[in-house]
Amino acid sequence: MNSIRQALDEATATLAAAGIHSARVDAEYLAAHIAGVDRARLLFVEPDATFFAGYSDVVARRAQRIPLQHLIGTAAFGPVEVHVGPGVFIPRPETEALLEWAMNQPLPSSPVIVDLCTGSGALALALAHTWPQARVVAVEKSPEALVYARRNCAGSTVEVLEGDVTVPSLLSDRTGTVDLLVANPPYIPEGADLDPEVIDHDPAGALFGGPDGMSVIVPIIALAARLLRPGGKLGIEHDDTTADQVVAALDRDGTFGDITARRDLTGRPRFVTATRR
Repeated sequence: MNSIRQALDEATATLAAAGIHSARVDAEYLAAHIAGVDRARLLFVEPDATFFAGYSDVVARRAQRIPLQHLIGTAAFGPVEVHVGPGVFIPRPETEALLEWAMNQPLPSSPVIVDLCTGSGALALALAHTWPQARVVAVEKSPEALVYARRNCAGSTVEVLEGDVTVPSLLSDRTGTVDLLVANPPYIPEGADLDPEVIDHDPAGALFGGPDGMSVIVPIIALAARLLRPGGKLGIEHDDTTADQVVAALDRDGTFGDITARRDLTGRPRFVTATRR
């Protein structure tokens, strides 16, 4: 290989042969990471032997279905970029639909926002970016994920707390004060067929929500009913097969109105929103 374009072409072929649908994009991100430049400036890079050695290594690892974000160490999410790695769920583009909905809510100038099952802290951090005067509380159960959340939220207004969202007394001192509550909980039904990047590298505790995908969502609904003020907004992400179950659970709770099933950027059912009565 004697040019960056040739290196990209060969890497793309390798990744495509490994079954990676985003082969060209991944090849470019990996090259930019090794070269230490923005992806848009890749074609201006004059690669040397050190570049080719490093690039061959990360391409081979990506071909083994190690997530791109683990190899470059970061994941972009809305207006922010967060550190990720083994032990924490990688933020997904699909969740940006929930973020966009949340960013468009008519909140007070200094709102109280809660992000449950925060993982890397990406959603909480993006919301804090949108509302600099907000008090944002991010809750996570996993000690491994908390390390990333605290690192990512350091220097921001986000308060990261360790907690289990299935415990009814969680955040008892904030009852009735929350303006916006969002959650991207474990929601995949057990036994679902998943890509190697997901099943082999995302923590199981961040993926699976019991046999029907609802074992964490139902407690979150009860928690949201207590935490949200009247008129407060709720957004919960869910599996693309469980929209009806989430809507029904919110309806059964009896404290929510304006219950709406919404779709992600790919058109799949992805999250449900509601307003606290």
